[in-house]
Amino acid sequence: MLGLGAFLYVMFVSVAWIMTLYTLNFYYLSYHSLHNRVHLKRKNKLRALIESATHEMPVVTVQLPIYNEKYVAARLINAVCLLDYPTNKLEIQILDDSDDETFQLIVRLVSHYKLRGLDIQHFRRGSDRVGYKAGALKEGMKYAKGELIAIFDADFIPPPSFLKQTVGYFLDKRIGMIQCRWGHLNEGYSSLTEAQAISLDLHFLIEQRAKSLTHLFMNFNGAAGIWRASCILDAGGWHSSTLVEDLDLSFRAQLKGWKSLFLENIVVEGELPVQMNAAKRQQFRWAKGSIQVAMKLSGYIFSEKNIATDTKIQALIQLTRHLVHPLFLTQFLIFPILLALNYNLYTVNWAPITGIMLYVLTGPATYIYMIKRIWGDEWKRKARQYLFLIFFATGISVNNTVAVFDALAPGKNEFLRTPKFGVISKEDEWRNKEYVLPFTKTTLLEIFFGIYGCISIFVSIFSRNPIFAPIIAIQTIGFIYVAYFSIRHSLTKEQPNYMTNHYDVTEPHPSASNITWNGKINTTAVAKSLITTSDRNSTQIGRSLYGKLIMIGILGILACGVMLVYVGYQNAIYPLDKAMGYLSRAESSQTPAMMAGYLEPAKLLLPSHGNPVWSFPNPRTDFGLIQNDLQAMIQRTNALSSVEPNSAAYNTGLQDLHGSIKIIESNLEEATPYMYVSYTNVLLGVLWMGIIILLFAALRRGRQKGRVEYENT
Repeated sequence: MLGLGAFLYVMFVSVAWIMTLYTLNFYYLSYHSLHNRVHLKRKNKLRALIESATHEMPVVTVQLPIYNEKYVAARLINAVCLLDYPTNKLEIQILDDSDDETFQLIVRLVSHYKLRGLDIQHFRRGSDRVGYKAGALKEGMKYAKGELIAIFDADFIPPPSFLKQTVGYFLDKRIGMIQCRWGHLNEGYSSLTEAQAISLDLHFLIEQRAKSLTHLFMNFNGAAGIWRASCILDAGGWHSSTLVEDLDLSFRAQLKGWKSLFLENIVVEGELPVQMNAAKRQQFRWAKGSIQVAMKLSGYIFSEKNIATDTKIQALIQLTRHLVHPLFLTQFLIFPILLALNYNLYTVNWAPITGIMLYVLTGPATYIYMIKRIWGDEWKRKARQYLFLIFFATGISVNNTVAVFDALAPGKNEFLRTPKFGVISKEDEWRNKEYVLPFTKTTLLEIFFGIYGCISIFVSIFSRNPIFAPIIAIQTIGFIYVAYFSIRHSLTKEQPNYMTNHYDVTEPHPSASNITWNGKINTTAVAKSLITTSDRNSTQIGRSLYGKLIMIGILGILACGVMLVYVGYQNAIYPLDKAMGYLSRAESSQTPAMMAGYLEPAKLLLPSHGNPVWSFPNPRTDFGLIQNDLQAMIQRTNALSSVEPNSAAYNTGLQDLHGSIKIIESNLEEATPYMYVSYTNVLLGVLWMGIIILLFAALRRGRQKGRVEYENT
């Protein structure tokens, strides 16, 4: 058992060092973002050149890849058609792969804006969607007229001045791509959107700013940016071999020598996912795609002689940073086992508090410092968002770990889009709209880690290491947070009763599609009426009640599981831990009477018979034999009490008893982990998980049945 503890400890420390390297990379980029003089100097020089020079506006093609986005498509198209740019220099391509009402919506909008004299084209491909988004962009490039290609996803709203503010920077012939900063239309909608907002803000204002125009590789974020058409062609065009065609192309372009520029002062508002399952799908795609690009391009990056060493290292870290998620889960699983084994994690008493302080200083404290440097007086609001990000980042690690392993395994490379619902304000509802995603099997893993975290908290307390409990608790809250909202966001709510089918999708507005519903303003664009009947209302109420009952059942089973874990620990594990405490006191006793006084309660706490090692039992962990040894030791203490103190026989006998006690302690340490996986615990665990899975299946079946009934009413 000492070998197992040592192996797990080495693994734990090794993982910690690897994760520390990724943390140090954040410091490296933070420093460069605050001291990127190359970025500032060259950008200011370009700005001065733009203001002084008289240059002809280049032809720009705006590409809008869209797939089933009926709630936001009109908002995007209206905003793009409002761009303040010469109409004879502007081409708009709507790359539409939709197979729902979005298609008819786009047809109406295209006809409307063509009548107004705009060069707007509606491109349709086959139903197989070859290459997904990358395939659509590649197809559009065949017909694009522009020297520059601007790209916006369906959930973005470019400001009217976007092109006039950006195209001038392409006077520098070395610049192949410009990325603008993402804003957030619905940042304050929920804790989920706030967590995503601060995560993206830190990415843009630290990572992208640090890499802009330096020798470090900067990535295109897929939207709110402009490419030089010749750069795309020179880099080999859009590839669909990975799920992140934007990252893939931007790295290939920089391998060819092109420069990338980040413009933090130009903000393009976008809609953040409001459903946990949608956010998880987006994170899954980013994590899997990054690993795919790492496997695809790492060899080329490290074999290129003209690239600096630190650029190669930075590129590798960026492409593989999602490996942090499986590493974190490995640590999370190993640490409580080491505590349960009473493994000596530190040699001095001040080591734990020092380690925790270093963790805080090198993690949250540094982030808070950077938040204060970036946002100034608004730092408190962003610091609160960072707290939500800690929970979200912890809980999402299960989802992203699955993505990493999915990238390493050969298989289908399907691009699953992140659904958006046109949600801007807290009053906007999305629960009963189409595109709502059900929770997946990954949620079961998140529940497992949440429960494992609860057990770990008990282990840290009862193993006399309560100082670690707060950190474990924060991580456990993250798993529970993501699992809870994955289920909660799969349920539906009753929908308001709109009794009209009148709408107008051709009234543009910079911040919303401004669709009129019988005198009311709705911030989303839809392609069919929202006719709600009493039958449909009753169907929704039934679905909602059914989902709530199942949810209550799941929460009840989870609470029952936590209670069983606590009772099981009290009845099976805690007596062994307490017995080892008495043995530890007996080992330090200096008289036979004191030793017997500790051995007797230890003997009473241990089982009278049985062997917890059910796989390959051995005499060391047989409780019957341990009881016999303890009884014999008690008898020896009684006999030793009659021997002259301080004699050779007395000292030898006392020393021999100390050695025997140490052996018993070692045997109990070996037996303790197997108490967690006893026959009873395994059977209860399987039964418990089976009930959870059945309830999940019932919830999904009810939701699918309700959706069919809803659509048929």
